[in-house]
Amino acid sequence: MISLSEENYLKAIFHLADKENTVTINEISKFLDVKMPSVNNMMKKFAEKNWVRYESYKPLKITDSGKKQAALVVRKHRLTEMFLVEKMNFGWENVHEIAEQLEHIHSETFFDKMDEILNFPKYDPHGEPIPDKDGNIIAQDLKKLSECEKHQKVIFTSVTISDDDFLTYLNIKNLELGKEIEVLAIEKFDKSMTVNIDGCPTVLSKMVCDKILVKLSH
Repeated sequence: MISLSEENYLKAIFHLADKENTVTINEISKFLDVKMPSVNNMMKKFAEKNWVRYESYKPLKITDSGKKQAALVVRKHRLTEMFLVEKMNFGWENVHEIAEQLEHIHSETFFDKMDEILNFPKYDPHGEPIPDKDGNIIAQDLKKLSECEKHQKVIFTSVTISDDDFLTYLNIKNLELGKEIEVLAIEKFDKSMTVNIDGCPTVLSKMVCDKILVKLSH
């Protein structure tokens, strides 16, 4: 059985891995706020389980087995978030911390039943894809709102973080997944954007626009 600590490390690897499926000890240390020797020791254990390829002073290479194990932890987290929103009427800004606790339940049947009750959702409340039972994930072709150009119309599809304060801020701005955003103006000085949301011009800072993921509106 995978320990709670191992699951947290697996989830960190999932979020930090680059396109070549590599990640550094230092990145994991900072992400989890854990000292480097502890990360090294855990990664040696992961190497014994064939979840990573470990060489001293080199980036870790995540194996297919490691990718699957990491995706299955994330699957439990995202399914839980969706259940809390869809079936228990939590706001999307209130589910992350609860899911952090429930994701460590080890019953596969429990999460399979949750998946069935939700009618097998593809995405969580924050627009992020939910891995399937085999750890497969839907590829998304998204870009940051901050990368869009003036006059572009896009659909708000996902967020890069599920921080409570950030999601509450989006609620105040009446920004929810699926809404069309039109870029009206881009400030030359600080790259803040004036956007049209439901016919209402709204100013968003570059920091906010960096955290909003969109796809082109057709």
